[in-house]
Amino acid sequence: MVSHGHLDHAGAVPALLAGDVRPPVHWTPPTRDLALRLCEDTLKLHGGTPQCPFTGEDLRRVTEVSETHGYREPFEAAGHRIEFLDAGHVPGSAHVLVDDSEVRCTSGNRTQSDDGDTRLLYTGDFYAGGRGQRLVTPSTARPDADVVVTESTYADVEHERRARVEERFVERVRTTLWEGGTVVVPAFAVGRTQELMLVCAAHDIDCYVDGMGVEVTSLLRRHPEFLRDADAMARAASNTRFVDGRDGQRRRIADQSTVIITTAGMLGGGPAVTYLPEIHANPINALLFSGYQVEGTPGRRILETGSAEVGDRHLQVSATVEAFDFSAHADRDGLLEFLEAYRDTPIVVKHGDACEWFAADLESRGHDARAPAVGDTVEV
Repeated sequence: MVSHGHLDHAGAVPALLAGDVRPPVHWTPPTRDLALRLCEDTLKLHGGTPQCPFTGEDLRRVTEVSETHGYREPFEAAGHRIEFLDAGHVPGSAHVLVDDSEVRCTSGNRTQSDDGDTRLLYTGDFYAGGRGQRLVTPSTARPDADVVVTESTYADVEHERRARVEERFVERVRTTLWEGGTVVVPAFAVGRTQELMLVCAAHDIDCYVDGMGVEVTSLLRRHPEFLRDADAMARAASNTRFVDGRDGQRRRIADQSTVIITTAGMLGGGPAVTYLPEIHANPINALLFSGYQVEGTPGRRILETGSAEVGDRHLQVSATVEAFDFSAHADRDGLLEFLEAYRDTPIVVKHGDACEWFAADLESRGHDARAPAVGDTVEV
């Protein structure tokens, strides 16, 4: 079962099919499409190197064993009853509920035996609490479970209110455009690009979109039932000019007073390395980060020092630089609110930089929580 299409969750799936065993791969339709597309890109960029753990043949095998399921459509896998629930992270993201009840699925119908002994909830990455994103709604699923395996990415962070983040972002964009400047917004192709398109459209701000976000936007629009507001997404697409990068198009766009949403989100590659050299030296222009910048990336170095190696150039950035937290993860309050529904349920903490600390914090609040190390066995 694959919770969602981001590479840190789905990028090694083809490698699991490199041997003689061909297990089925279960996911939602958007997760399948996103994962396959991102894996294709990984193969293109790193195929045949240690950075790519799979081959083109492995990737082809994934399509042969792929099985898709919508939310709340139970199915059988390895003798267990499985159900995907909306996780509110990106389109198609899912909590995975595993029940050891036996289940038979035939022609879309199911016949379930008596309840089994254990129901395990794996949250995957999720967003809960508050208004949530424009792209997808926050997760409201709180299924009964005997053990919860939870992500903890922002367990020690309280996000600024999303409405306030959006307000500050729009204010900076409008100020820059009014002064005649250009706004470059590095953004992740999956989720963040589309969220920013929706923000721009909601505030009548025209924008360009460049990079893989163009293709991902088209892909996600083929699954309207997984979007918060498919009509709003259609309007945002109409409000957006998509870039194909031909014949010096990017440099001409960079000379305009406009907004450019472009991969890569941390300036590690993509069209962003073409736009930034064109706008970095003018203080009227703006470089607006839309998500977390990992330590050691060009984006992080620019935020901390004002300069970085971008592409094959060292840039001292004079343009206005700001960071806006458009995170699609639950923060500390969101995690605690979600886990409050599991006060009497064992909790396993993973996927975070402070797993042990968060598990101890949960213990102090009366939860039964632990943060096992790699290789540990947990019995429930």
